[in-house]
Amino acid sequence: MALMRLSVSTRLFSLLLLGLPLSVPAVAQPANSPVVDPVVVAAPSRDRVRLNQRVFDRVWSEVRRGYYDPTLHGVDWNAARATFRPQALAASDERGLYRVINAMLDLLDDGHAAASPPAAVRRQEAQFARRAVMGLTLMRGETPDDWTVERVRPGSPAEAAGVQMGWALNSVDGKPWGPDVETYDGVPVQLILTDDAGQRREIALTPRVMEAIEPFTADKSRPGVLVLRVEQFDKGLGAWMGSELEGLPPDVDVVLDLRGNPGGRLMEAESVLTCFLPRDQVWATRTGRSGRPVVLRAAGDCGDRRDPLANDVAVLVDQGSRSAAELTPAALQEARRGIVVGEKTGGSVLIAQETNLPDGGRLTLSRADFVTSGGIRLEKRGVTPDIAAPRTVAQRRAGDDPTLETAIAALQAEDRARADTPASGL
Repeated sequence: MALMRLSVSTRLFSLLLLGLPLSVPAVAQPANSPVVDPVVVAAPSRDRVRLNQRVFDRVWSEVRRGYYDPTLHGVDWNAARATFRPQALAASDERGLYRVINAMLDLLDDGHAAASPPAAVRRQEAQFARRAVMGLTLMRGETPDDWTVERVRPGSPAEAAGVQMGWALNSVDGKPWGPDVETYDGVPVQLILTDDAGQRREIALTPRVMEAIEPFTADKSRPGVLVLRVEQFDKGLGAWMGSELEGLPPDVDVVLDLRGNPGGRLMEAESVLTCFLPRDQVWATRTGRSGRPVVLRAAGDCGDRRDPLANDVAVLVDQGSRSAAELTPAALQEARRGIVVGEKTGGSVLIAQETNLPDGGRLTLSRADFVTSGGIRLEKRGVTPDIAAPRTVAQRRAGDDPTLETAIAALQAEDRARADTPASGL
């Protein structure tokens, strides 16, 4: 059975360097120039051609029969096959094949629809495991070869080598970075980057094994504030959150940090909302290819909690918050259950499923549309925060977090206003 996700694409879930999701904007292929021009190193072997054909045909067929919009957003899918199939069969390697397939999928103008090659799938499956990493998280730009350093993991080879967030990654070992690139423990790599000033930086570093990054963490270092950081809506999130909230004193404010979170499992989004909304409260509606709407209610797993938390809540978001990390703040915002602080989110909220491909790759395809309980379609619209509080690259490098501080100040102001309000009585 395919995994149901609120997902932006396998680019977001699978193109991983250190176990964190990459932030990737939706990039539509121009209608008047649908042909991709991969670099051909050598003519493909017969086995390569047969495998290319099997992978391409599986993707094309899945879109035709399973995409949530039966009109395929007006795309002539037979014409797309005629254009892209010869290119796919001629691809001499995995990179060339998946570039052709993703160029075809871009015709749908849907950032959720994407195919990940086998190397990216392996990284996705090991993203929260102990493994060899360089220590970089990348954000893709307008082309498949345009990547910017979004994060540098503390204590990693990349940090030791002096790589800075905000730099552009031009190549790895002389090739543009791509989802098919793999790194290995103890095997040096040569990076070419461009810094903020436009200067070329040549950096050699050696990937090494590092401990797993926790998908969910709780920060209790600030008096009267519990900060719950969620990297992704992964399995077990609801139960974990319920355990962190269990027994929480009523005067402790809660901050959900969903910045840079690409989304994940639909059931975990339901569970998170169940921690804060009355059980069975409607928070969204999804509609699949058949056109039949399905109402979504707060009925997930919030651990041992049976009643929703009453404490004040703030949710932190930014441009990298997508999918489930958009619907969650939207639902809390509409229910007036929490304040949203930060930047407008990416506007990538469709419900997708993953399908395994014959070569070990994976297709992520939108299977249902999504609207909030208030009838708002967040796709290509995003969530507008109640309080705008952006965070610059310079502030991130310095370790400053004005977004978090703004949220805490807003919650404290609510606490003071409530304390100053006299109780009503007869």
